[in-house]
Amino acid sequence: MSTSERPRLARPAHWLAFGLGAGLAPRAPGTFGTLAAVPLYLGIAGLPLPAYLTLTCALFAWGVWLCGVTARDLRVHDHPGIVWDEIVGYLVTMTAAPPGWGAVVAGFLLFRLFDVLKPWPIGALDRRLKGGLGIMADDLLAGVFAALVLHLVWPLAAGGLS
Repeated sequence: MSTSERPRLARPAHWLAFGLGAGLAPRAPGTFGTLAAVPLYLGIAGLPLPAYLTLTCALFAWGVWLCGVTARDLRVHDHPGIVWDEIVGYLVTMTAAPPGWGAVVAGFLLFRLFDVLKPWPIGALDRRLKGGLGIMADDLLAGVFAALVLHLVWPLAAGGLS
């Protein structure tokens, strides 16, 4: 990694875009970024749905700016260490999720699956959009897909477990 690609963690935008340091993991920084989202999710899971959605939308909008500034500073479109998008994507996945650790883990796995594989249209969005919006949008859509699967499959899986 060249000097121009190193985050300046003293800058709040870089520190946040790198998930408070989670994105510095030498391997699988996106997975570590998603793991960093779990305590945040647990802290806000009890909010009324309108408040949860408002906060998640605000974090998305803020992420467009954070990720855009950080990517521009690092001179890398979507630096692997930028994980704010994974954090918000996981929060999208967990929107109105069933309570309990099973759903937390299932949401984590589903989000990572969609984020890594990037099936259409996630991959197309990832290739077409640039800047902060481009960094954030594919994870937003991965979160929507993961949430849909979680909400469709969870009742079946939970029914089979009881």
